[in-house]
Amino acid sequence: MKYLANKQIAGVFMVILLLLFAAINGYSQNRKHTLLQKQPAVISGADDRKYWAETLYKIAYPVVHSIAMGTLKKDMPLEKGPGYGLNLEKVTYTEAVGRTMDGIAPWLALPDDTTEEGQLRKTLRTDLLKGLPSLVNPLDSQYLNFRSESQPIVDAAFIAQAFLRAPAQLWQPLDNATKQGFITEFKSLRNRKVPYSNWLLFSGITEAFLLSIGEQADPLRIDIAFKKMNEWYVGDGMYMDGPKFAMDYYNAYVIHPMMVDMVKVMVEKNMAKQDDYDIALKRMVRYAELQERMISPEGTYPVIGRSLTYRTAAFQPLSLVALLQKLPAGVSPAQTRCALTKVMHNIFDMPGTFDANGWLQLGLAGHQLDMADTYTSTGSLYMATLGFMALGLPANNEFWTAPAADWTAKKAWGGQGVKKDYRVDY
Repeated sequence: MKYLANKQIAGVFMVILLLLFAAINGYSQNRKHTLLQKQPAVISGADDRKYWAETLYKIAYPVVHSIAMGTLKKDMPLEKGPGYGLNLEKVTYTEAVGRTMDGIAPWLALPDDTTEEGQLRKTLRTDLLKGLPSLVNPLDSQYLNFRSESQPIVDAAFIAQAFLRAPAQLWQPLDNATKQGFITEFKSLRNRKVPYSNWLLFSGITEAFLLSIGEQADPLRIDIAFKKMNEWYVGDGMYMDGPKFAMDYYNAYVIHPMMVDMVKVMVEKNMAKQDDYDIALKRMVRYAELQERMISPEGTYPVIGRSLTYRTAAFQPLSLVALLQKLPAGVSPAQTRCALTKVMHNIFDMPGTFDANGWLQLGLAGHQLDMADTYTSTGSLYMATLGFMALGLPANNEFWTAPAADWTAKKAWGGQGVKKDYRVDY
């Protein structure tokens, strides 16, 4: 009897073990299935483009729609950095308009289509063209300040560059009164002294735009900007910002893109030689090559220098070189797209980057008020749009159709081979 009892107990114990094993095995299989389900899907170039387009639209829409509705000065928050020292309401709205226009111009330059993205572009372009007349009409409540303060010299330049980047979409459709309004406001800037720095290019690009449309321009302002920037070139794709070098992102924010666009007009108007444009472009391409190498495997970049709240504007040259289809050897369109997309996710997906109404807030990745400079306000932040230059490439371009690829730092720190890097002499 005792033997039978022990045998029964052993049998029950075996059943329990078998059930436990089955449960564990089932859990393991289910977990394996769940983990497989959670593996990220392969992100295509079309997915990346969708993210770029929706993000740029998200950034630009509050500014552009408020312009169209005549409510920019009512709608836009007036956040400013610690120790802010400018006349806020005299400058921040012009900042928002100019910087947004400049960043979205290459995208808006694409032809209309019936895609969802095409509808986003059409909405922005339609709203922008609707609102622009009020901005240069002195009798309108939305009239922007160009006539006082120094800061409008900067943001008139971004508006002028936007017109250069998308003339058929943003300049030519304007009525004559609005065109004359911008011409008058741009010429009014000549009564203010320009600091001896990258600001020379602001005057230079505005005058270059006037020259491009056959208006009377000041050739001296263009020529001084051209000559001083060439004098301030220190080599290997880097310009000084004035008489002294600064390790920041102003080569990206302003210097390379405006130098290249200004010299392009100078060549067209016989104020410079083709070689001058070619060398300016080659220098920007070299700088873009260095920029691609600065993006870490995680999609971050060095937190150095001033104006970090301009966010993705730090990569304007890399994105612009991709748009011009002039990427350097060893830097593929796919790796450039993937690197920039990862940077964008790190910035624009961070809680706090946008406020509850969709306006950008001061910071780099999120809302970081202390990172703002004494000249930074809400309007300043729309420089971020300048990092989206490559969105001006059509959807069927290799930049968007090539399979995902690792960028230089991700390759190097992942044990892959990378192209060696050497200085250049141009």
